[in-house]
Amino acid sequence: MLTPLEEQLLAIMMIVIMLGMGASLTFKDFRIALRHPQAIGIGFASQYLFMPLIAFLLAKTFNLSGPQTIGLILMGCVPGGTTSNIFAYFSKSMLSLSILMTICSTIAAFIMVPIVMEVYTRGVEDALRIPPGNIASILFVLLIPTLIGMWARKKNANFGAVTELVGGVLGVVVILFLLVTWIPRNWDLLMETSFAVYGSAIFLGLCGFLIGYWFSRGFRLDKRKSRTVSLETGIQNGPLAILIVVLTFDGVIQQEIMLIPVMYSLFIVINSTIITFFYRARSLREELSRDQAKVEPAK
Repeated sequence: MLTPLEEQLLAIMMIVIMLGMGASLTFKDFRIALRHPQAIGIGFASQYLFMPLIAFLLAKTFNLSGPQTIGLILMGCVPGGTTSNIFAYFSKSMLSLSILMTICSTIAAFIMVPIVMEVYTRGVEDALRIPPGNIASILFVLLIPTLIGMWARKKNANFGAVTELVGGVLGVVVILFLLVTWIPRNWDLLMETSFAVYGSAIFLGLCGFLIGYWFSRGFRLDKRKSRTVSLETGIQNGPLAILIVVLTFDGVIQQEIMLIPVMYSLFIVINSTIITFFYRARSLREELSRDQAKVEPAK
């Protein structure tokens, strides 16, 4: 499904993205996070409680095979990616909160993902289950470039800012390259894939958007923060899930498990764009209402 070159690019992309993520963060940001403990906590719960549960229920609803179930649950367990930060910015949500939520969920991932995967993949044959130690070690290794990025930002703010920019740009370039090369080569596979796979991959993100928003509103977060949590919940780190599969399996099993993370990564860009336009329109309408409220009525 992926060529050796694409697998190498994927690994490099993840390192660059994590480096750029770290360079976007300072240690002061963790103190800032304490100013939004409720939002961070709600986002964390949405990420590691609801998304794996949604993935598990979708796998049951669509009666997915064992490999497809593993792929979908893994997709529901991985933390949000930096893509959510980009869509948070364009939707006029709270970008600083989005970045902090991404960082917090990513740092916690090497503990939380193996635990949640172990809970929701019970009953699946052992040959298909991803050893918790494999997941933890991969995620822990990916924390190293994040810490290097934070260190670089602390030592030299300009170097850190450049690293953040380069990381973001290279990440986007590699993703586009993988999509452009992968889709034509796997066109027959896309045509033969069942509705159940398409449905589960698409609905995972859509359900995440809905639950993230209404769960936040239920805890009385304002609409802007709720939209941020919504995007952070629905947009999962697809490249990370694919990398975990690539480093754990090979052959036919690898292709079968990887199918849903790949499908999710393809469609989440479309779904996120639609949601972003909707959220942006709501944000602009709210800003206009606030501006009009400040204008005194004519006498």
